[in-house]
Amino acid sequence: MTDAVGESEGPTIPPFAERVLELAERIPPGKVMTYGDVAEFLASEEFPEGVPQQAGGPRQVGRVMALYGGGVPWWRVVRADGALLPGHERRALAHYREEGTPLRPSRGLAEAPSRLDMARARWDGR
Repeated sequence: MTDAVGESEGPTIPPFAERVLELAERIPPGKVMTYGDVAEFLASEEFPEGVPQQAGGPRQVGRVMALYGGGVPWWRVVRADGALLPGHERRALAHYREEGTPLRPSRGLAEAPSRLDMARARWDGR
């Protein structure tokens, strides 16, 4: 296929979203960061003078992951309570088991999915 005039290589991803996705890719296998951890980590980064710092909170991180996170290890960016992402429990659980991510049994029903053991699985970004 030849390049046509005006043809783009895909959607433009906002700078904040790029930073979220880059950090998601850096989370080691078997570790996780919460949406809030990601937001806090990105807000703490130092920027060279003249470079605008764009920050967002946990909800913005979640939105980025929902819109653009399919190409990165999305299962490593999680809720603060360790609950598995609704609608993606089986896929996430398969990734967690494959990577050896610490899990703990859910409270209540035996058939309920596990939760992440946040005390053991959480990564601080360093």
